[in-house]
Amino acid sequence: MANTVPLRSDVPIEHTWNTDSIFPTPDAWEAAFKQVESSLPSLEAFKGRLASDAKTLADWLETSEKVQITLNQVSVYARLNYTVDTTNQASVARQDRSRGLASRHGAATAFARPEMLAIGKERLDQWIKQEPRLARYGHFFDRMERRRPHVRSAEVEQLLSSASDAFTSGTSTHGILTDAELKVPPVRTPSGETFDITSGTINKLLHHPDRETRRMAWEQYSDAHLAVKQTLGNVVATGVKQNVFFARARSYGSPLEAALLPNFVPPEVFHNLIGTFRKNLPTWHRYWRLIRTALGYDKLHVHDLKAPLGASQPEVPYATAVDWITEGMRPLGEEYVREARRGMLEERWVDIYPNKGKRAGAFSSGAYGTNPFVLMSYNDDVFSASTLAHEIGHSMHSWYTRRTQPFVYSGYGLFLAEVASNFNQAMVRAHLLRTNDDRDFQIAVLEEAFANFHRYFFVMPTLARFELAIHDRAWRGEAITAQTLMTVLTDLFREGYGDEVEIDADRIGITWAYFSTHLYSNFYEYQYATGIAGAHALAEGILAGKPRAAEKYVEFLKAGGSDYPLETLRRAGVDLASPEPVEQTFGVLARMVDRLEALVRKARMTKPE
Repeated sequence: MANTVPLRSDVPIEHTWNTDSIFPTPDAWEAAFKQVESSLPSLEAFKGRLASDAKTLADWLETSEKVQITLNQVSVYARLNYTVDTTNQASVARQDRSRGLASRHGAATAFARPEMLAIGKERLDQWIKQEPRLARYGHFFDRMERRRPHVRSAEVEQLLSSASDAFTSGTSTHGILTDAELKVPPVRTPSGETFDITSGTINKLLHHPDRETRRMAWEQYSDAHLAVKQTLGNVVATGVKQNVFFARARSYGSPLEAALLPNFVPPEVFHNLIGTFRKNLPTWHRYWRLIRTALGYDKLHVHDLKAPLGASQPEVPYATAVDWITEGMRPLGEEYVREARRGMLEERWVDIYPNKGKRAGAFSSGAYGTNPFVLMSYNDDVFSASTLAHEIGHSMHSWYTRRTQPFVYSGYGLFLAEVASNFNQAMVRAHLLRTNDDRDFQIAVLEEAFANFHRYFFVMPTLARFELAIHDRAWRGEAITAQTLMTVLTDLFREGYGDEVEIDADRIGITWAYFSTHLYSNFYEYQYATGIAGAHALAEGILAGKPRAAEKYVEFLKAGGSDYPLETLRRAGVDLASPEPVEQTFGVLARMVDRLEALVRKARMTKPE
């Protein structure tokens, strides 16, 4: 029996996301593209005039927002259609053109921030009182003022914006190579089934009950990336050097500062996370000892970490996952449940199943004025159900924000985003453990939890440490090669796994190559770990019946970018400037180890050969 991945053209339309809701046809997209393109001269006509008076500034903000909204929709449509089939040349062309348009738009509007800063905060405050259209921009102007030391002249800002298109070359090359051109041999199981190995199927194969199948899938997937490590290493090095260039161009003290300070997250948040993570590594070591003992292995390998421990794994069709999610999120109220369910089942927010050429991983996207959209590769298991819950968390965050906030505050940043997504997983997982006491089902849910924690609370902090190390190297002017990347990451994983997991240096060291987006997003990874910490702290309050906890959480979803991120979370009930939420979440992890240990002790398992 062959388990092949279909071509995009063979996927039923009901299993795909509805990008026609943005633009009904490619011709409509083209018209919107040209509309934005033709508006650039009118935007540039404001250059040198923003300090004239309050009315002119309000006219600028009103005009530029309208263009930005359309541009974002143009970009999202192009990106969505490209990511589901990276081999489709028409989609490739639209993606490339939309990036170019965004770069030209950035160059055309680069004068605005320096001119607005030149007006001065005191004068802007007066104008807010004079011109009603400026009333909503108070926090926007505050943010701009705090970024003042790192904003350059209009000419330099224009140059930096013009470079943005060319500076996407690293991530685009990485994605093309790994999503469209990487060749991985299929794996054949003892029962005679043949599985294609892709970024969309590798996770399922690593959960396969047959150890040899897991080993072959992991090794073949790793070896395919190792075969092109020089190219991949070069494009990662390119991305790192680009981040260093922008950090220096904007007078930051380090690439880490350049990534965090514009988002109003102090570097101490990053360092608190890493310090607390390293302090609590023994909890992870304890979990891996439990896995090795439960499986009856003398040695535990990376490809064993997600091996099933229960006698059976539940099959979870997509519709069942939707039911689980809506029931788990019911404490947030009827509106949340109704809209999330409608999006997953009726409005085609989700591009559900794997197909050839589809981008790796999962994400939620969209723009002001569009539905949210979720990309994933659903595999009818509890892990895919959890991924869906995660991405719907992002989507509902966007749904609430875009219906509550004006455009200027419709973006909320990754730091807040990862709280909303991980929160859904925590709530749904708690619902499943509370409502189904079957031992194998409980083990399966906990296995999903540990797989999720492993990715977000182990791999991502490790990648954050890796990213800091390679950026520091580039900052000092040291070379970055594929071997450098592999050596640095192997050493970090060696510390993380301790003596509990066997180290296959090259195959563990190439792990960075699996991330075609994260490593180009400039210190993206740490926010997964702060997100899961904030999420569990908030979820525990709701699950414990803390007064107004659910109401405050929905208010958090509605807040968008209308306040600074740490303040937004403090109002919801968690302080991520403190190590406490990370410590609290390691406590959650430790209790799950206790629970799993009790379950596997009772389970009758056959020792693998």
